[in-house]
Amino acid sequence: MIAKRTSRLAALFALPAALALTVGASSQAVAEGTGAFQINLSQLNDSGSKGTAMLSVQGRQLTVKIESEGLVPGQPSAQHLHGSTDGHDFHCPDASDDTNRDGVLDNTEATVDYGNINISLTTKGPTDMMSGLAVDRMPVADAQGKLSYQRTIPVSQAVVDHIKDLHIVQHGIDRNNNKKYDFDGAGKSELDPKLPQEATAPTNCGEVKGAAVGSIPVGGVETGTGPVEEKGVPIAVMGAGGVAFVAVTGALAVARRRKSVLAAGWNGNNGDAA
Repeated sequence: MIAKRTSRLAALFALPAALALTVGASSQAVAEGTGAFQINLSQLNDSGSKGTAMLSVQGRQLTVKIESEGLVPGQPSAQHLHGSTDGHDFHCPDASDDTNRDGVLDNTEATVDYGNINISLTTKGPTDMMSGLAVDRMPVADAQGKLSYQRTIPVSQAVVDHIKDLHIVQHGIDRNNNKKYDFDGAGKSELDPKLPQEATAPTNCGEVKGAAVGSIPVGGVETGTGPVEEKGVPIAVMGAGGVAFVAVTGALAVARRRKSVLAAGWNGNNGDAA
């Protein structure tokens, strides 16, 4: 019986040690700036557009992969990482944000919720805020309105640290269903009167899965100047570490309780507890 109890205790105390290794590995991953994050893109402006994006961080390299559909066939889709790298809480908008009630949620109305451009997801060249309307460097949807995009971009430490606070937004709608951007659909863009509103209005938006969502940004609309460095913990890593910590704490509590019971049993039975 002594050997059996000793074996059980050894196994019990081995669990926290193993889980501690998981915590250590997670902490190291955070420190090294690694992580993978999923974003589900949901329609805006009744566009029917949807998709999935993956963000992978390795050091200060950010790889963005997007697969989306329901876009305007054969047309470029401006796309960006919107949001803040200094603690402001942005989130995806909804139809209620169409404040002028013209039936179109334009980019200016939506920016109050999802923040300014942090990174322009171009196919080549610069990715700063100033490239936000560089439609000649944005991906183009195929004849079925589908779009595949992948690019690895060097980013600041602020972006690495606050990647969970950024959202992906794709732009481009077709209000009059003629499979192109034109001024007949929704008039001129409030961002640039030379562009149709259809070309700049958001078609979908998505937040990092599991990230905190909620309040209107502190201090109103952010006016950043492009990619900045941030500091936060990738939720994928935070999740693993958090679970491991809870498991370790619980295992230690059980071990202490078990030890007390065994000690009482030994003392109460003069060393012959069953």
